[in-house]
Amino acid sequence: MLAFDQMVGGWPLVLAVAAVGVAGVRGARRRAALNEAVHEVRRPLQVLALTVPGAAGLGADLDGPVRMAADALARLECEINGGGAATSVRVRVQARPLVEAAVGRWQAQAALANCRLDLRCRCGTAAVIGSSAELARALDNLLANAIEHGGSRVTVTASARRGSLRVLVSDSGRGGHRPGGRRARLGLARRIAGAEPRGHGLRIVRRIAAEHGGSFALRVGTGATEAVLELPLEPDGARR
Repeated sequence: MLAFDQMVGGWPLVLAVAAVGVAGVRGARRRAALNEAVHEVRRPLQVLALTVPGAAGLGADLDGPVRMAADALARLECEINGGGAATSVRVRVQARPLVEAAVGRWQAQAALANCRLDLRCRCGTAAVIGSSAELARALDNLLANAIEHGGSRVTVTASARRGSLRVLVSDSGRGGHRPGGRRARLGLARRIAGAEPRGHGLRIVRRIAAEHGGSFALRVGTGATEAVLELPLEPDGARR
């Protein structure tokens, strides 16, 4: 028989192995629960893909909300199951259509929040090299943040200068008056967004900006907030 001190000395190893086993079981259960959640989210997305005009056609907008949601779901699935990060295709992205599409996507949400969303596009035919889906994600996060936390007016100004595309998203500040509006639909939108403190959106913008060789800055003032996304313009040698 083992001596008492040998038995006691072996307990730390036994407990460690048991802890690893419990953690493995919990990890497997968590992974299964997350995969089930992904599956449940995929179903309404499939319905939307078939009902949103143009979403299922060959000419579907790459930066459309349904496609962007599907891409985000694919990234989540890769993260859950260890499939590795999906690679983004870098192409020539025209600035004006990119910004116009983002503002168009968020007009309905702005209306629900009793917020006026304006666009001032001064970038002409400027273009950047990058992932159109990722750049659209960055703009969506900036607009969502401004509409949710800003005042009654949000202005998006896109301009090309000194070799950079500059997208400025400014709001009228938290003191801006917002009369009561369509509470039911706005409540659903907020439920989708989540009620917990987040801050993920701006981190996503900062990461995407860095991956595209650009920068992101947030200026919070007493009367307004300005979010500035800057991206390098397409090099002259890349034009065709």
